[in-house]
Amino acid sequence: MLCNYYDIALDAGDEAFSVDASNVTFGPGCLREAGDVARSLRINRIAVFTDDVLAKTEHVSVVLDSLRAAGVDIALYDNVRVEPTDVSFKEAASFAADANVDGFISVGGGSVIDTAKAANLYSTHPAEFLTYVNAPIGGGIAVPGPLRPHIACPTTSGTGSECTGIAVFDLLEMKAKTGIASKLLRPMRALIDPTCTATLPANVVASSAFDVLSHALESYTARPYTQRPAPAAPSLRPSSQGANPWSDMGCAESLRLIGLFLERGVTDPNDVEARHQLMWAATLAGIAFGNAGCHVPHGMSYSVAGLVHDFCPSGYPQDEPIVPHGMSVIVNSPSVFRLTSPGNPDRHLDGARWLGADVADIGPDEAGPVLAQRIVELMQLTGMPNGLQGVGYSAADIPGLVEGSLPQRRLLDNAPVDIDREILTTLYEGALSYW
Repeated sequence: MLCNYYDIALDAGDEAFSVDASNVTFGPGCLREAGDVARSLRINRIAVFTDDVLAKTEHVSVVLDSLRAAGVDIALYDNVRVEPTDVSFKEAASFAADANVDGFISVGGGSVIDTAKAANLYSTHPAEFLTYVNAPIGGGIAVPGPLRPHIACPTTSGTGSECTGIAVFDLLEMKAKTGIASKLLRPMRALIDPTCTATLPANVVASSAFDVLSHALESYTARPYTQRPAPAAPSLRPSSQGANPWSDMGCAESLRLIGLFLERGVTDPNDVEARHQLMWAATLAGIAFGNAGCHVPHGMSYSVAGLVHDFCPSGYPQDEPIVPHGMSVIVNSPSVFRLTSPGNPDRHLDGARWLGADVADIGPDEAGPVLAQRIVELMQLTGMPNGLQGVGYSAADIPGLVEGSLPQRRLLDNAPVDIDREILTTLYEGALSYW
């Protein structure tokens, strides 16, 4: 890793970086600890957030049994959408307020965890919905104070939401994704049980793992924290502070694990080692990007998911179109990393090597293409769609995709190169297909 990456700073750039992370418990069977953790947080009545499919699984049963055994009163909310919207966030917040709970536990993927974050926020600090939503779409007002304890229990190996202060949703009137970001949204505890991944369909494992891959690559190649203007006060330093030495460590190991175990974990549901290692990679990348921030592939993904036409991938609900989050990110990633590599070519080469590419005798000018090609190879090996065309878009959709991503400045401005409308158009054009 490049220590001197942080030597080039703005005249008024930040000179320090912050490390925030959830209190994480990782290991097979740790969902059984839910009741003890809730009691340690002095939760007497808890809102259990999940979706209607997961509500019927052993994962939720284990959590409910553990809570009951600890004497914790339960209010169950099993109406979380696979891809949350502003409407579903409001419904969840209304439930939480009416249930009169003093804590939350989420059992599910990123959609469940993010919904619990939003319900916690709006039931604790009520406000008009757009108040806390990221500017310029929303008011971007800071969360005014601490939230109730939230225990996150991820059941997919991808989003890292249990380690971040970000809640993402579809804003229906704009047909685009946006979110709420605050360190105060980060769950207080996380119970990460890798056995939850045993029954996941291959396509869900692949999509989730590619989200991990892009989390780690984006964080590692992000603009360094020293090139972000220093905050007016230390307490105002953002979570998306840019690449930093702490996040670099998690990114490196996460990418190495993805390179080793992605194909195995997708193609063989009985490969326990691979699926557990992918869950660990997701945890490491979640902690990393929770302190560095992602950049362009995620910024582009919001409109890819929000403007979906009629795409319904296997392994996901078939009742309405959906581009799952990991897919909406990875269809952009090869195009992006080809373009961003001049900002820090050595870091792009590091990423390619950790993912399993042969980078011997590869010069800086080839860093982006080599990394992009390795990502494409992994996409092909695991049945991912062939770029934007593979999820139902055409060249005619590019102007709308650009408009949906332009407001995502929190992400776009974290890139190692400047991103404007023209560059976004080029990136979407480059992402139409790869093979």
